[in-house]
Amino acid sequence: MAIEKKTLKELMGKLIVTKEGKRLGIVQDVTFETRTGELIHVVVKDPTPYTRSVNLEKTAEGETLIPYNSIIAVGDFLVISEEDLV
Repeated sequence: MAIEKKTLKELMGKLIVTKEGKRLGIVQDVTFETRTGELIHVVVKDPTPYTRSVNLEKTAEGETLIPYNSIIAVGDFLVISEEDLV
């Protein structure tokens, strides 16, 4: 079984939702560890009021970050496991 790969361009602009269907925002960017290439966070553009109520990490510039390991599916949306956010 081959692993499906996605490019950053395919992720940019996708709507981010929880598996329960709550909207979190739009994918603006991705952060990664430069030595290993490990993906660390998804940077959220236009966070929703719900996203702002969840205690998520922020950059020095105030951008909201979602841990990359909380992603459970990528399709028309980026689906996040809300349990992995807290």
